[in-house]
Amino acid sequence: MNEEMMNQSYSQAGAYSESLGRYTAKTFGWMFAGLLVTFAVAVGGVFTGAIFLLNYVPAWPYVLLFAELGVVLFLSARISKMSVVTARVLFFVYAILNGIVFSAYFYVYDLMILWSVFLLTSLFFGVMALIGYFANVNFSGIRPFMTGGLIFLCGFWVLSLFINLSAFETIACTVGIFIFLLFTAYDTKKIKAYYEYYGQAPEMAAKASIFSALQLYLDFINLFLYILRILGRKRN
Repeated sequence: MNEEMMNQSYSQAGAYSESLGRYTAKTFGWMFAGLLVTFAVAVGGVFTGAIFLLNYVPAWPYVLLFAELGVVLFLSARISKMSVVTARVLFFVYAILNGIVFSAYFYVYDLMILWSVFLLTSLFFGVMALIGYFANVNFSGIRPFMTGGLIFLCGFWVLSLFINLSAFETIACTVGIFIFLLFTAYDTKKIKAYYEYYGQAPEMAAKASIFSALQLYLDFINLFLYILRILGRKRN
């Protein structure tokens, strides 16, 4: 969450009535709802053949990429000023856009591989989320390392558009898995911090929950994609 939101004074009256456990469960509930929307859109795109309509959109992968980036950046920058409803709508808009992208994966990759990767991702994600929630670990010390890992991954994939780096793809994917495992624990732990920080501001707490759900959603999706790149087997 951006500094503006974390530093914003909250003037809403009344304490936040939910317990930490319920607040955390609702946050993960939003995340799972986003994943379900993405899955439904992806499956619908394949079985209805709507995925093939993308071929009529010039440079559609880049159009979707910039649309997704735009939604995430706008939500991150403006969440302190928008309503809770708007934050939720933007979250699900992103999930829908990602579902369109994932419909291509359902067409390209073997269904059993996708299911196996999903189960493996769920296992890894679940373990790291439990560590983040229950373990008394201060992740702030390794935040620069995680940020550096993200910069490395972004640089690698940008360079791969111009240079053949396929020989190093497995290394990059392994780094990606490790980085997003750490982010899963880190982002889970931040749910507690947001709950405590906005304990007197119900509306801000609700928006922080949506933002946390988005971060965890992105952690899960990136874990899934990096594991898929390593284990995936494309259809003939």
